[in-house]
Amino acid sequence: MRTQASVKHHPHDDAPDTAADFRRLAALPPGAQRDALRDRIVEAWLPMAERLAGRFRSRGESFEDLRQVAALGLVKAVDRYDPDLGNAFESYAVPTVTGEIKRHFRDHMWTLHVPRRVQDLRNRVRFANQDLAQTISGRKPTVTEIAEHARMTEEDVQVGLEALESFTALSLDAELPGSEDGYSLSDALGSADPALDTVIDREAVKPRLQALPERERAILYMRFFSDMTQSSIAEELGISQMHVSRLISRCCNRLREQVMRDAA
Repeated sequence: MRTQASVKHHPHDDAPDTAADFRRLAALPPGAQRDALRDRIVEAWLPMAERLAGRFRSRGESFEDLRQVAALGLVKAVDRYDPDLGNAFESYAVPTVTGEIKRHFRDHMWTLHVPRRVQDLRNRVRFANQDLAQTISGRKPTVTEIAEHARMTEEDVQVGLEALESFTALSLDAELPGSEDGYSLSDALGSADPALDTVIDREAVKPRLQALPERERAILYMRFFSDMTQSSIAEELGISQMHVSRLISRCCNRLREQVMRDAA
C-alpha cells in the first residue's frame, strides 16, 4: 500500500521506493555486491525511462533505439545521484534521461526531417532531371517537362524540387552570394533575448512561490529579487545567517521537486 510520503516524493504513479537502496549503494565499496544492487535499481526505474522515451515517438527514430538511449541516461542518473543532497531521485533522473534523448537527436538525426512521400517525389524529380539533361542543353528542364517525363502532376514536381533544395541545411557561417566581405547568413539574423530562456521557468515556479509561507516567500524575494546577502536578510528579520541559509536551501529544494513533479 502506497503511503502519503511516497506519493509526495514520487510523481510517477508506479515509482519504486529505492531510497534505502540508494543509501546502501552509496555506502558499498566497488565490487560484485555493489554492481548487483546498482543493476537492481536501474531495472526498477526502467519503466520510467521507457515512458520518457515514448514522448519522442514519431520523430524519425525507432522506439527501440530511443529505449536504449533512455536506458543509458538512466544508468548515468543512477551513477551520479547523491542521496545525501536530499532530493528525490526522479527529480534528478527525469532531466538526465530527457537530456540524453535530446542529445541523441541532436547528434545522430538529420537536420531536416523529410516525410517518406516527399523523399519519393524528390527522387523521381532528381532522376527525371538527370534523364532530361541528356536531351536538353543550355537550360534546366521546366516543371511541365519533368512532370511529363516522370508521369507526375506539376504540383508533385514542385514539392520534389523544393525537397531537393531542402535536403540539407545551409550553414549559418556560409558566405552569402554576392558578398565580398565575408558577410554570412548569421550576420543577417537577430539574436535571441537571453531573458526568454527564463520565462518558462518563472511561470512554472510562480504558483509554487505564491503558496509558500509569507516569511519564506519574503526571504526568497530579498535574496533573489532584491539581491540582498544572507547576512543582510538575517539582520532584517532578526534571525541568524545560518538559519537564513537553511531556509533558502529548504525552499529551493522544495520548489525544485514540486516543479519537476508537475512537469512529470
